[in-house]
Amino acid sequence: MMRWTDRKSEEEKAAPARGPASRTARYSGAWSTLRKRLESEPGLRVIDAGATSPSNINYLTSLGHSVYMADLVSDACTGDWTKGNDEAGNPIWDAPAYLAACLDFSGKKFDIVLLWTTLDYLPEPLVTPVVQRLHDSMNPGGAVLAFFHTRTQGDETVHCRFHLTRGDEVEVQVGEHFPIQRAFTNRSIERLFTGWSGHRQFLAKDALSEVLMTR
Repeated sequence: MMRWTDRKSEEEKAAPARGPASRTARYSGAWSTLRKRLESEPGLRVIDAGATSPSNINYLTSLGHSVYMADLVSDACTGDWTKGNDEAGNPIWDAPAYLAACLDFSGKKFDIVLLWTTLDYLPEPLVTPVVQRLHDSMNPGGAVLAFFHTRTQGDETVHCRFHLTRGDEVEVQVGEHFPIQRAFTNRSIERLFTGWSGHRQFLAKDALSEVLMTR
């Protein structure tokens, strides 16, 4: 579920119960660009949509930002958000209930969203509602950092958590085991974010595509 924090002391509360997996540094052009904004504009409101990262909280709050934690994939995959099945036996997802529980901001508006690979792992009926809720909850000119897998098979599709650094890299760490649901094409990303004012794509050498969306 959601959690709001603006204090570095959250590190002890947020520490995972199990031993941490190793981290691998990965250059990110999108993060390099977004980091410059975070370092030059204090007092921003940030949503981190991945698994809780104490280092992310500490880094962002040290710059004077407030951080809202929302582990969207874990909440979607481990919560009970269905209301029966359709005629073919497929689950009927209750998107409004999921949004009310996981993305209810009580009228707050945000400037930055660290979406990571969330959209690759969400059940299909939740993808568009999540993007729309983010659009409605952001200030004009706000930015969404999103990573998209370019394929659905291979070691690179393992669900991971991401940790910010003070340089141009993010640290990647294997997270909970959630199966990848889809790989987005450039065209499908554009369709999903229809109505946003623009986007910038960054080339990467691995199986991830990086995008900065502008509200």
